[in-house]
Amino acid sequence: MDTNLEGFDDFSHLMEKYISKADIESIMSVLEVTANEYAKDVRSLPQPRRAGTGYTHLLDTISTKRNGQDVEVGWGKYYGPMVERGTSKMSARPHMKQTFERNADKYYKKMQKELFD
Repeated sequence: MDTNLEGFDDFSHLMEKYISKADIESIMSVLEVTANEYAKDVRSLPQPRRAGTGYTHLLDTISTKRNGQDVEVGWGKYYGPMVERGTSKMSARPHMKQTFERNADKYYKKMQKELFD
């Protein structure tokens, strides 16, 4: 994206380009693509080895869903928020927040690329 502006006309054309891409469906589509990338990054975190059949690790349940004008990323197990934030009897073991913070620039660049390229 070229942001070298040579006057008000160039700025006006750049703003028109941004406005034309800023409809709600385009924005929701970009959010879904980026949320799926984030969920994939969380699912790829290292997991302890567990023996036994029928066991699904908490990270394997991370998924995305569109809820009106929101895109949610969350756990498929009820205790996901308890692991992330901790409880009165268990200290927090965050994985979602740290993954987002570590990769935030990647997600923002992906949103920008999807929306404006």
